[in-house]
Amino acid sequence: MWKGRFAQETSRLVQAYGESVSFDWRLFAHDIRGSIAHSKGLLKAGILTVEEQSAIEAGLLAIRAEIEHGDFEFKQELEDVHMNIEAELTRRIGPAGAKLHTARSRNDQVATDVRLYTRDAVDTVSARLRDLQRALIEAAERAGQAVVPGYTHLQRGQPVLFAHHLLAYVEMLERDAARMADARRRIDVMPLGSGALAGSTILIDRDYVASQLGFSSVTQNSMDAVSDRDFAVEVVFAIALCGVHLSRLSEDLILWCSAEFGFVTLSDAHTTGSSLMPQKKNPDVAELTRGKSGRLVGNLMALLTLLKGLPMTYNRDMQEDKEPLFDSLDTILAALEVFAEMIAGMEVNAARTRAATSDPMLLATDLADYLVKHGVPFRQAHEVIGKLVAHSIAESVAFADIPLATYREFSPAFEADLFDCLNLETALAARQAVGAPSPANVAAQIARWKEALSA
Repeated sequence: MWKGRFAQETSRLVQAYGESVSFDWRLFAHDIRGSIAHSKGLLKAGILTVEEQSAIEAGLLAIRAEIEHGDFEFKQELEDVHMNIEAELTRRIGPAGAKLHTARSRNDQVATDVRLYTRDAVDTVSARLRDLQRALIEAAERAGQAVVPGYTHLQRGQPVLFAHHLLAYVEMLERDAARMADARRRIDVMPLGSGALAGSTILIDRDYVASQLGFSSVTQNSMDAVSDRDFAVEVVFAIALCGVHLSRLSEDLILWCSAEFGFVTLSDAHTTGSSLMPQKKNPDVAELTRGKSGRLVGNLMALLTLLKGLPMTYNRDMQEDKEPLFDSLDTILAALEVFAEMIAGMEVNAARTRAATSDPMLLATDLADYLVKHGVPFRQAHEVIGKLVAHSIAESVAFADIPLATYREFSPAFEADLFDCLNLETALAARQAVGAPSPANVAAQIARWKEALSA
């Protein structure tokens, strides 16, 4: 498509191979916004007249409206969204449109557009993270005093409130939200005005243009500005880690929904049946999310690998940054939205969770703590309770049914009050340290989160 030094037209194969408009068309609103701001910078610099700038702005807004209504034809031979819009603008308004690219390169133009797009998308991701946190908090409230075994190695460990388990994911999502907010600060720097790599001899008031686009600052090195995609990597990393968190929650839900656990029931609206087995109710949303997390990790690896061998400054390889970024944003936005809806319809089966926590072995650690409180060193107490566990299994007798005399055969430190710590409610209420799952602590955490998320 380029004239000037080239004597031949670009091969159709090369055009098809190099085009990006099939996926970067979604930048259209941000490209137009950036071009309008740039035209105002050119007006301020005396490059455009008031009439020319007005014609440019009106023409770009008309093109945006057509794209939004599906009436605009993107042409593959024009390579990308930027050239499609500029070429159509020039066709419509003439020479004024051809002036728009003064003091601008596609290198700083695309870097600006992608930052604008990503900044908006990150704001939406952050809002969806909050929505899922709220859904988890509401589910924790609905769970009330339901108790579940806490697991390590997928083996029953100690009893916790079901609400405490859900709040663990609220904490994870809070870190995800913090990473998004932190990444946003580094997105919020305007590269426009950096030109191809060395700025321009035509001076544009970059701070003024940045203010038109809502950027908090401008880049300070033109070479770095056009080649920097750290912000995209950082966002895709934050999304990948959020995806890992959703995958872990998915795995818990998949287990909890199984007949073997039966801790929760998902609504019919968020499960599917089997094409052969009529009794099935499958947690497809959780399974799909667990699977899609692999795409998010893959997109991160693709971006890092893309950038690792590039010399300064812009290289055409960088066209490949958009699809992983767009896919990660699309995927996490969809996952967060459907997860919030699914959690809102989830019911806890308190009877099943209570039955699971009736396992007396869950209070083995409480017995060890009892001995410690009666002067036995923890390692010795650990060994004593280990032997008691073996005795309980061998004799098929629960801790509560072992006579005090037998307990004293294992340690003289045992007294009659040992049976108090074998009560589930007592054991939970005793877990009062900051972050521990006593009912009072959990209620306070729910209240804290509700206040924080209502702000």
